[in-house]
Amino acid sequence: MDRRSFIRQSTAVASVAALHAGANAAQDRKPRRVALIGCGWYGKCDLLQLLNVEPVEVVALCDVDSQMLSEAADLVATRQASKKRPRTYADYKELLAKRNFDIVLIATPDHWHALAMIAAVEAGADVYVQKPTGVDVLESKAMLDAARKTGRIVQVGTQRRSTPHLIEAKQRVVEAGLLGEVAHAEVCCYYHMRSRANPPDTNPPENLDYEMWTGPAPMRPYNQLVHPRSWRAFMEYGNGIVGDMCVHMLDMVRWQLGLGWPKTICSSGGILVDTESKANITDTQTATFGFDELNVVWTHRSWGDAPDPEYPWAGIIYGSKGTLKLSVNKYDFIPRGKGERLHGDAVIETDQFPTDKADAKDWRLELHVASAIRGHMRNFLDCIDSRTYPVADIEQGHISSSACFMANQSLTLGRSLEFDPETHTIVGDAEATAALQRPYRKPYVHPATNV
Repeated sequence: MDRRSFIRQSTAVASVAALHAGANAAQDRKPRRVALIGCGWYGKCDLLQLLNVEPVEVVALCDVDSQMLSEAADLVATRQASKKRPRTYADYKELLAKRNFDIVLIATPDHWHALAMIAAVEAGADVYVQKPTGVDVLESKAMLDAARKTGRIVQVGTQRRSTPHLIEAKQRVVEAGLLGEVAHAEVCCYYHMRSRANPPDTNPPENLDYEMWTGPAPMRPYNQLVHPRSWRAFMEYGNGIVGDMCVHMLDMVRWQLGLGWPKTICSSGGILVDTESKANITDTQTATFGFDELNVVWTHRSWGDAPDPEYPWAGIIYGSKGTLKLSVNKYDFIPRGKGERLHGDAVIETDQFPTDKADAKDWRLELHVASAIRGHMRNFLDCIDSRTYPVADIEQGHISSSACFMANQSLTLGRSLEFDPETHTIVGDAEATAALQRPYRKPYVHPATNV
C-alpha cells in the first residue's frame, strides 16, 4: 500500500471510529430528542445521517407541505430504533411550544432560516441550521446574537469543514507548509444549475400552505419552480448561486487558511445569457473578497464550459511553492518544480452505512458528501456534550454567509463595499448600510428590528 492510499484509508478508519465512539457513548444516556423543521431534500439527508451517527429519537417533524411531511414521518418510523412515527406539525411555532426536544434541525428554504433558528434556541434547543445562515447580514447577526444570549450550540451546514479528504488536505498540505507563501485564492462554480424554465403561474397545490411557505419573503405568484426545490431561482428566497454555492467554497478557503472577515467586497455580473427564464438570479457573476492576507475571487457561470473540467465547483489556493485544488470529490496538490504531487478522494462508506445506497436513489443523497454530513453531525453532538463551539459555529457561518450577501449587494449598488464587523455597517455608505437588512412582509418582523 502506497503512502497516499494509507493516508486516505487511515482517514476513513478514523472517521468511522469517531462515529462508533460517539454511538457507544450514546448508549449510556437516554436518547436525545430531535425535531426537524423542513422535510425536503436536505432535511431528510441531514436527519437520516444523524440517525446513522447516533440512535437519537426523532420526536417531531414540521413542514408546510402536508404530503412531504407525512412521507417524511413514515420514513423516519422505519429508520429509528423505536419505530415510532414522529408527531407532525404544519407550524414550527406549535412544534417549539411543546419543548419536548433537545435538538432542532432546520432545513427550510433560506428565507425561513433566521426566524426558525432564533425561535428554536429561545425554546432551549441546540440547533443544526442549513447554510446560508439567512438572507441578509443583520438577520444573520441576529442569529449569532440569539445563540450567544441563550448559550445554545449552533452548527451551520457548511460541512466542508467536516469533509474527510479536505481535513486531510488541510493537514497534509496547508498545515505542513507545502504551499509556501499564499497570496491568492479562487473559488468557483460552473454548474449549469440555474433554472432555464419559464412555467406559467398557477394556484398552489392543495398540500402546500403557500402563505406560510412565503412567510417573511415578498409574495410572488405561485408557479412550479417555487416548490419543492427550484425556489433558489428567485432572489426573494435566497441569494442566488453566490448564496448557495459560493458560501461553501468561501467558507472552505477561510477554514483552510484561517481567514476572518473580508474587509472589502466587490462584485459584478448579471443575467447576461439566459434572459428567457423566469429565474431572476444572475447567470454570470464575479466577486472579490479582500482579506488582509489575500484576495479570494469567486466566479460563477451557469453556461459554457468550466476552465478546469476536473474542478467545476472548487476552491484553488495558490502558493509560492505549489497549488492546492479542492472540491467535494477530491483534492490535488501540484508543487512548483520538484516535489511530490499529492491527491485524495472523497470518503464513501457504503460498506459501513449500507442505507446510503438506498438514500442516494430515493432522496438524492450525494454519496461523496454523506461522510461529511456524518462528521459534521458527530462534531455537533460532541460539542453539545462539551458545550464548546463546533467546527462550523454560527459565528463562522455568519461570516461566510454575510460576505456572500454583501457580494450581491455590491452588484446591485454597483460599487465596492468596505465592511466594519465591529459595528456591522458599510464604512461611509449610509445607503449600503441600510440595505444590510431586507424588508419583511407584514406581519412578520425582522429579528434585527427587536434589538
